[in-house]
Amino acid sequence: MRKFSSYGAPNKKSDYYVPREALIANAVTQLKGEELEEGGHYITVWAPRQTGKTWIMQEVVSTIEQDDQFDVIYLSLQFLYEENDADIVAQYFARQLIKKLNLENLTINSLKDFERLFERGTLTKPLILILDEFDALDQAVIARLVAVFRHIYMTRRSQTNKSTAEKDYLLHSLALIGVRAVLGVENAKGSPFNVQRSLHIPNLTHDEVVYLFDWYQREQNQKMNVASSVTSFEPEVVERIWYEFKGQPGLTCWFGELLTETYNTAPDKPITMALFEGVYAAALNFLPNNNILNIISKAKQEPYKSFVLELFQTKEKVNFTYDDPTINFLYMNGVVSIDEVSLTEHYVKFPCPYIQKRLFNHFARELYRKIDGLYSPFEDLSDTITDNSIDIHRLLQRYEQYLQANREMVLKDAPRRKNDLRVFEAVFHFHLYLYLVSFFRGYEVRVLPEFPTGNGEIDLLIRYAGQLFGLELKSFANQRSYREALKQAAKYGNKLGVTAVWLVLFVEVVDDKNRQLFEMDYTDQNTGVVVHPLFVQTGSLA
Repeated sequence: MRKFSSYGAPNKKSDYYVPREALIANAVTQLKGEELEEGGHYITVWAPRQTGKTWIMQEVVSTIEQDDQFDVIYLSLQFLYEENDADIVAQYFARQLIKKLNLENLTINSLKDFERLFERGTLTKPLILILDEFDALDQAVIARLVAVFRHIYMTRRSQTNKSTAEKDYLLHSLALIGVRAVLGVENAKGSPFNVQRSLHIPNLTHDEVVYLFDWYQREQNQKMNVASSVTSFEPEVVERIWYEFKGQPGLTCWFGELLTETYNTAPDKPITMALFEGVYAAALNFLPNNNILNIISKAKQEPYKSFVLELFQTKEKVNFTYDDPTINFLYMNGVVSIDEVSLTEHYVKFPCPYIQKRLFNHFARELYRKIDGLYSPFEDLSDTITDNSIDIHRLLQRYEQYLQANREMVLKDAPRRKNDLRVFEAVFHFHLYLYLVSFFRGYEVRVLPEFPTGNGEIDLLIRYAGQLFGLELKSFANQRSYREALKQAAKYGNKLGVTAVWLVLFVEVVDDKNRQLFEMDYTDQNTGVVVHPLFVQTGSLA
């Protein structure tokens, strides 16, 4: 049986993997060139971490190696990440190439000699060079190296009267993996490498995720000697895997390993939603994973932390632009992704619900480890929770009262925006979530944060006594956005399959007149869902 693996590039002999043939074929075409005599292209292969860049380019190498017209060399430069002397890097780099290409009587002492490696006479046939972890190099070293590559490229391009094998340099094409950031906005002196084409490696598609788990199912059926129509997964399980991880290869395969191996105590039986929910809860709360730990480590350091906290606000979306160094850094490290509405509309969003939940949980617990003193041990809570129901209106009244009484303590160490020193909107979302978790401690109540779109929306789901209570959290901005929020909440309630939802509106100050005016129940004509809008007064955020 094969296995799901998230520990580096998958092994085609022993791991489940997605062929990704179209991506590989595209890379091969770019490196070999549409017309052989014209030469190949210089390309940057870019994507956030753990999206499969290395594996795809290893497959590209295997494909090109079948064509004996070329030499193809794959090198990882990560071991040079601490070296800031370009001449020493050139020596190490050259030593690896000389060894792999069996070049004799050649010594490279400095970057000035580096281009000799690629001269006709040194090389005997066109070379396709693939450099992995190129972005691990020092920025100044990168700038000097790519200047050499650009010189070689432009020289070859100018020799239009010569075949590719007759040109002064035989570096037919070049692929630099993982370098979107370093060849763009992060190079303070400007990028001299403006000759490359771009090859983006996307996450797995929905069909590719289904392909992975179908493969597991087919092998399970063969192992158990049962009909191919017998399912190894309840249908909802694979759909939830797609929804929660959005095809991020490392996380998808990690969760596949957890479901099919680590926590699969009955491999001869189908994997159920009950197992999924249990494993997912463990993955959210305590299971270690290097990928997600790296994402959190990047998100919690300044200046990026302030930007990430701002993404949890519900008033407006944040425009996505590659030339913003903060966005670029967070994108390349898998903290954020792109919400492409149209060719003219691109917004920042979190990559998938799982990553957003992990970040939300991290920041919430960082701010408020424990919330105590919500009520006395002898207090009668029957006005809020009974054996079979919860009064959400009364619950939020209790929260507002607690917030007002303990406001100084709640906001004492709360992070603030640098431009106006106001408390981040997300602080109140974090605090309400942990307040509810603490309030219901000892009751069989589950409080779950949900993020329907990945940007600017948060819902808290409360499950109790066979009932689902949906709370959509917003900041009250103006009457127009209020009316839109009512409609949006009704749609969400319909999606949840409930007849009523609560729209929780955080506002600094609200008087009784406006409470009466805006806390009127709204019934959506299309869905029939009733929306209960309720204000939570925070006081001044300054």
